Amino acid sequence: MSGSGFAGTIGNTPHIVLPKLSQAIGRTIVGKAEFLNPGGSVKDRAAKGIVDDAEQAGRLRPGGTIVEGTAGNTGIALALIANARGYRSIIVVPDDQSPEKIGFLRTIGADVRIVPAVAFTNPDNYYHVAKRIAEQTPNAVWGDQFNNLANRRAHYQTTGPEIWRAFGNELGAFVAACGTGGTFAGTSLFLREQNRAVRTYVCDPYGSALYCYVKADTLEFEGDSNAEGIGIKRITDNFKDAPVDDAVRVDDRTMTEMAYWLLREEGLYLGGSAALNVAGAARIARTLPAGSTVMTILCDGGERYRSRLWDAAWLAENDCTPQATDLSFL
Repeated sequence: MSGSGFAGTIGNTPHIVLPKLSQAIGRTIVGKAEFLNPGGSVKDRAAKGIVDDAEQAGRLRPGGTIVEGTAGNTGIALALIANARGYRSIIVVPDDQSPEKIGFLRTIGADVRIVPAVAFTNPDNYYHVAKRIAEQTPNAVWGDQFNNLANRRAHYQTTGPEIWRAFGNELGAFVAACGTGGTFAGTSLFLREQNRAVRTYVCDPYGSALYCYVKADTLEFEGDSNAEGIGIKRITDNFKDAPVDDAVRVDDRTMTEMAYWLLREEGLYLGGSAALNVAGAARIARTLPAGSTVMTILCDGGERYRSRLWDAAWLAENDCTPQATDLSFL
């Protein structure tokens, strides 16, 4: 039986074993198909958790407004849930995000506010702008996906249990990138409670501080990345206290090569964060015993990045034109 309404169909996504990749490295690599959520991304879970929590606490009342600062997918999910439940949505987006996500937000009726992409320490950063708008808007709530623990609770209550039911003690490791930290932390906390032997790894792009945080307990970072929606330079409340065994860093060229390899060899048309996750999972898997099962998150589909990751001119401009014919890029 399917769920009731938009929110009722979020979750219970398939687990896709990647047969060619698994065979090539001698370990089972599995991607949780979060792009098959009704809003098209893993952020549907966090958005539902945030809205449910605000309703139950009485902060979000009939006719209210949901305000959020987002790289796109959380805003899309919140706007769709707002439509389904009779709320308005105001979504603040930095101007370096894909035009597909910004255009889609407008299509689905969100009040989109585009702001310059500036550092978190700048008061005009999208996070701070969204907070101010929520404070100034009558009957509004601020989603605060980075520090609102309803985000990671949603993954603790759904994503983790779904993976555990499917694989149980067969699961050797969970590997995922962090945007807010909610997916990684909530899922890892649940899985580790079930089996302390499950290893958990942060998969980080360049330009993010989590790799150095896990490795050396500093918030230093190197380089930059074109990956959207992942990578942070601070420790969010959602990520804080998450069980982390180690971290792996993946550059943009590897992310891009993996995206095109997955399309060509596995038939999966995915976004950059999903490709980065799979590349990180494959690298981690090689360090684990032969036959291990490694789970990662296929965050969203490729269509939201058609003018970037899937555009030849953009790839050439960013020196990321895929060239590999095999998995040597790993």
